[in-house]
Amino acid sequence: MTQPARVIALPGTAIGVPTKQSELHPLKPKPVSFATRAGRIGLAVASRLAPPVVTIALLLLLWQMLASSPTSALPSPLKVIDESWEIIVDPFKLGSGIDQGLFWHVAASLTRVAYGFILAAIAGIAVGVLLGQSTLAMRGLDPVFQVLRTIPPLAWLPLSLAAFRDGQPSAIFVIFITSVWPILINTTVGIRNIPLDYRNVAKVLRLSPIEFFTRIMVPATVPHMFTGLRIGIGLSWLAIVAAEMLIGGVGIGFFIWDAWNSSLISDIIVALVYVGIVGFLLDRLIAAIGHMLTRGTAAQ
Repeated sequence: MTQPARVIALPGTAIGVPTKQSELHPLKPKPVSFATRAGRIGLAVASRLAPPVVTIALLLLLWQMLASSPTSALPSPLKVIDESWEIIVDPFKLGSGIDQGLFWHVAASLTRVAYGFILAAIAGIAVGVLLGQSTLAMRGLDPVFQVLRTIPPLAWLPLSLAAFRDGQPSAIFVIFITSVWPILINTTVGIRNIPLDYRNVAKVLRLSPIEFFTRIMVPATVPHMFTGLRIGIGLSWLAIVAAEMLIGGVGIGFFIWDAWNSSLISDIIVALVYVGIVGFLLDRLIAAIGHMLTRGTAAQ
């Protein structure tokens, strides 16, 4: 004979009596108050900012102690602030030539960097795709590029001055020739490392060359491209500072060289702080764009 069905009562309920909705489903968590959320955000921000702030403070303290000696050749942080207070508090000073605020010198340098870097990105990605797709092009061009990329950037400056007869395009060319190589090489590596399964799927689906480029090639190589772009933007910023020391005019590099000729060591230190901060922000900008386009697969 079949056993009669057993009826199991939930704790605290009677048999046959429907259980309350609150007992069947867990209670919803109470909403977090604004003060709690603000406290969590503040704690997270503090945990991110505290280590670099403490490190910088310790380095400044060590610098102050070492530079306070009468035999020290470099000024201390407090002396730098005292001697260069005018350019620190007035970076937007309007003027002409070297007699203007550091903001305008940095802006002039960034303009040159933008032109050269954009040209390098276009050429580097295009040629990198060609080398990654064509074995024949790789065999013909790779040895030439390997030789050219070992030439120091400033060694190109006299040749570019002879060709363009002007400092502005010469500086842009130096930036281009400096930053194009990491972009080109990383794009080539990204193309050549596309998994064979992806290529086979493209053949099965009979994707056109344009569809293969947009659906397979670009998503697979964008992380490599942005690695090259980050390296390239850093090299561009390094190259423009060095090139401007030689071509003159307006720019953060020429400002540093002019300060050296005038024995203004404190001004040089302030300018170097600007150079470091701008270089860091440029790297973060390219990294953020790459992170957004690759949905987090590009390195931060």
